[in-house]
Amino acid sequence: MKKILASLLAAITLLSGAAHANTALVLDKFPKERVTDLAALQNGAKLFVNYCLNCHAAAFMRFNRLKDIGLTDQQIKDNMLFPTDKVGEVMKVSLDPKDAKAWFGAVPPDLTLVARSRASGSGTGADYLYTYLRSFYRDDARPTGWNNLIFPNVGMPHVLWELQGQRAAKFVTEADPHNPAKTEHHFEGFEQLTPGKLSPQEYDSAVADLVAYLQWMGEPVQNQRTRIGVGVLIFLAIFFFIAWRLNAAFWKDVK
Repeated sequence: MKKILASLLAAITLLSGAAHANTALVLDKFPKERVTDLAALQNGAKLFVNYCLNCHAAAFMRFNRLKDIGLTDQQIKDNMLFPTDKVGEVMKVSLDPKDAKAWFGAVPPDLTLVARSRASGSGTGADYLYTYLRSFYRDDARPTGWNNLIFPNVGMPHVLWELQGQRAAKFVTEADPHNPAKTEHHFEGFEQLTPGKLSPQEYDSAVADLVAYLQWMGEPVQNQRTRIGVGVLIFLAIFFFIAWRLNAAFWKDVK
């Protein structure tokens, strides 16, 4: 019994610590209207296949589901099928897990449900991904040469750096007001080192498209589910009104 109580106490401590860490994050709001924009989803799918699918798999998503966002079989074959030659195949990668662990320190996670798994008290999973992909900066102390503001010491390199360009993060070191012997580092902003192929506004838009696709991929029927839910609520409202009037008609002669 003591071991069980000790385990529960440790779990509660870890969860509370994780919750505190999550609430400390300041996430930018993802433009959620992109999830219903077919052009944005198609562009996001193209970015995902070209920049993410080299290392990250999406093992629970098949290429033929891209027809749900307006792509034809021929378009999928011509522009999406880099790791396979069958439209019905899942989105897998050829990267060997042992090589991935040696290069990055860990096997890149599957991204099928990443937009759902990253939700926290600080925001949605889409908010997290939208902020994360716009928070990389150069750090020569890291093996990959890159670091991230909201995921410090991340093992993933900045795969979109050609689009965004290279940036440095500016930090200010100040004394801890509660302990003068310690210092704190405060982020002040980014400094653009080299330009990218896209302007900052265009890059933010491209990241929003990519995150919209990741959000859609986690639940391809979410837009349909929303429409059905609205229809069900309207039906229940109409049925409630009819039932209310029928009840009044049946009991009007009863005193």
